[in-house]
Amino acid sequence: MRRFALVAGVALVVVAFAAATRVADTREGLIAEVVTLLAGAAGVGALIYGLAARQGAQASRRVARAPRPIRPRTASDLLFGAGGVALSAILVIGLAITGGPLSAVFGLALLLPMIAGCVYLCVRFLRASP
Repeated sequence: MRRFALVAGVALVVVAFAAATRVADTREGLIAEVVTLLAGAAGVGALIYGLAARQGAQASRRVARAPRPIRPRTASDLLFGAGGVALSAILVIGLAITGGPLSAVFGLALLLPMIAGCVYLCVRFLRASP
């Protein structure tokens, strides 16, 4: 199923790119725009599923093992976390300057998962340090 999702996702993304070349201010162009948006969304969803889904039958056959030892947090966790927070701040400030406060709010909403992941890396590093 994962391979099918990957192939279907790639095919839908190709269809989206092909339809994007036909977008115009005509009725056919508007239909091509809808095809671009829907095929792109479905293709990206299928690609994410194909890349991130667990193996169903093999996951249930796994034998319980001893838990892995907790690895010490490295400075790269803190560097990536702080860099991501700084990058998101720069992006939101740029949106506020060029697009206004409403664009900054929308940009912040889109960047919230990235910001949360970066803050998580920073907090994990700080909690693991002796």
